[in-house]
Amino acid sequence: MPQWHGNQHKRKKTGGRRKTFRTKRAYEAGSELIEPLVGKPKKAIARCRGGRIKTRLLKSNIANVTDPSINKSQKVEITRVIKNQANVDFQRKGVITKGAIIETPIGNAVVTSRPGQDGTINATLIKKS
Repeated sequence: MPQWHGNQHKRKKTGGRRKTFRTKRAYEAGSELIEPLVGKPKKAIARCRGGRIKTRLLKSNIANVTDPSINKSQKVEITRVIKNQANVDFQRKGVITKGAIIETPIGNAVVTSRPGQDGTINATLIKKS
């Protein structure tokens, strides 16, 4: 079921109530929440406004990890999700979102892309101190 992102339900700056002058519009409808997990790669294609196409990542076990010390990127396998600050439930389920810390064979990395929106997982290695 799509989410509605209109502002008709909000109050005015003065605190007064808004009167509804029209019904909901299709362009105000959002999309379902995508929770990318670790697993065999699986993508979905969604049509956006203006005919644009978005590739949504449903599952993936590969990430493009950049090592900032040598400024090189490589494709590595994701072992598991260590931490996800977006949501405690996401951490338990192993959902990969922007800011999640993932474990890879070359070290822990923080996700810098939005997998549910971009269709890929880009990450940066975390320096060990």
